[in-house]
Amino acid sequence: MKGLSSILNRKNTENDSISSGIEQNLGAAECNSIELDEQGKKTDFDLIHIECVPDTATPNENKDGQTPDILDAAQDARDADESERTMPLIKALKTYPKAAAWSLLVSTTLIQEGYDTAILGAFYALPVFQKKYGSLNTLTGEWEISVSWQIGLCLCYIVGEIVGLQLTGPSVDLMGNRYTLIMALMFLTAFIFILYFCESLAMIAVGQALCGMPWGCFQCLTVSYASEICPLALRYYLTTYSNLCWLFGQLFAAGIMKNSQNKYADSDLGYKLPFALQWIWPAPLAIGIFLAPESPWWLIKKGRFDQAKKSLERTLSGKGAEKELMVAMELDRIKVTIEKEKKLAKEEGSYWDCIKDKINGRRTRISCICWVGQTISGAQLIGYSTYFYEKAGVSTETAFTFSIIQYCLGITATFLSWWASKYFGRYDLYAFGLAFQTIVFFIIGGLGCSDTHGAKMGSGSLLMVVAFFYNLGIAPVVFCLVSEIPCSRLRTKSIILARNAYNAMSMIVTVLILYQLNSEKWNWGAKSGFFWGAFSLATLCWAIIDLPETAGRTFIEIDELFKLGVPARKFKSTKVDPFSIRANSGDFTHKDPKEDMEASAEEGELSTPSVMNQ
Repeated sequence: MKGLSSILNRKNTENDSISSGIEQNLGAAECNSIELDEQGKKTDFDLIHIECVPDTATPNENKDGQTPDILDAAQDARDADESERTMPLIKALKTYPKAAAWSLLVSTTLIQEGYDTAILGAFYALPVFQKKYGSLNTLTGEWEISVSWQIGLCLCYIVGEIVGLQLTGPSVDLMGNRYTLIMALMFLTAFIFILYFCESLAMIAVGQALCGMPWGCFQCLTVSYASEICPLALRYYLTTYSNLCWLFGQLFAAGIMKNSQNKYADSDLGYKLPFALQWIWPAPLAIGIFLAPESPWWLIKKGRFDQAKKSLERTLSGKGAEKELMVAMELDRIKVTIEKEKKLAKEEGSYWDCIKDKINGRRTRISCICWVGQTISGAQLIGYSTYFYEKAGVSTETAFTFSIIQYCLGITATFLSWWASKYFGRYDLYAFGLAFQTIVFFIIGGLGCSDTHGAKMGSGSLLMVVAFFYNLGIAPVVFCLVSEIPCSRLRTKSIILARNAYNAMSMIVTVLILYQLNSEKWNWGAKSGFFWGAFSLATLCWAIIDLPETAGRTFIEIDELFKLGVPARKFKSTKVDPFSIRANSGDFTHKDPKEDMEASAEEGELSTPSVMNQ
């Protein structure tokens, strides 16, 4: 591992001689070089990668003796990348147990969002809440919250999430993941007071909008942190754990609301207690996140190499020379990946960088549509199974019981998706889940054409089936896909854009669903299954055409596949070597894979192509 120490601890006085030596090599040997020089520190990072074409001077001809060390660093990066790609699950758990634990802790913040959004919908069926904040329907003689207020409250927290997501980007650039999350938890603690002491729907709307800002932060950083701190073998499990946190939050909400219905049906505690229970989470989570290591990817992008090394040491088990070797190799791998991406831009990534060029524009488009697919495929209709049961004549208490069963099915399905991920890819789970959803939605629509008790019970029961397939396929796998598809330089900002695309579409979908189900509006009832079945089918068609398979790929391999413009359906069968001469030559213009191989063959740079279809 002499290459690593040579690169990390090289003195500034050596930089000029190395640079001039490289320039001489370039003139005499016609080699390609890339130099990143940050002056002013004794441990500055210089990545100087040299590739020589046949019949030119060899690396050993470097007078300063530095080139072999540099090539060692590149080989370390290759070895670390291959080790991550081939690491079995059990070995990954034994090697990275601390990384898994820290990732689980950070993702647990999402339980709060799943919980609060679920209790808000359940309040509309709570008698004490209806009487205090609703109005009397003269036609039915029942108290209810108007559709306009239901829409308004839903839109308030979504708008808050959009604002929170946009604030997360610059906050992470400035403070990092940990301190941004801690600050969000502190604000959430304060905003809960507004909900607890609410005296009107307007106060609830303000509280929901303000609470939405920390939730937006959680939506983004839990996924990006899990993807960056854990190895490939654990990436699917720990990114999709975010979906489990949502379900756990919704399950807790259903259980608490059932208890409130039984014990506090006529007391303000019926809705105040569920709000107050949110104070349980922020303090212990903030303490845990303060103790957690920062993402090594973020630290390296900021030039904090010593801190990045310590962060990696805290995520690995073991001790001694073997652990030091793994840390050093992983540092090299992250540096090479980031430096390859920096060839595309000379400055810190911006939101404009996510869409301005063909490569990153494609990656951002896929991330956005992938997440939007969750909401336009009818997922939000699942939350209205209680409505269908009540329409069928089931009591409110029994309807809440069915909701608990539904969330338990969702949790079971997510665990099954972990097992299925060993045999099927990301695209497979996304596409097959959508296919089953589409079929079941059309059946629900057909049952909606009948007004019998059995048809109404059947439509509500089938929504549980939809919930199962949704949480088996598209729901968990999206969290993994949106963390893998963007490049590391733009990952946080790409996830923010994708989640905000989801939130913006959710506002439209929320309005549509409330109008479809409300008897005073469109009154479609179960026939709305036809509508969402059609959109599920449209999302499936997009996935077949545009969604690539990223299973089994490291970040640097995914970068290479996008750089070469490999079609979505050929991602799985295309072999790449990101560390080949062509891949590291500094030519990052967008080319067709076939043209790239032909150019390599003509120039004689490679004995075998760096990209080939198996």
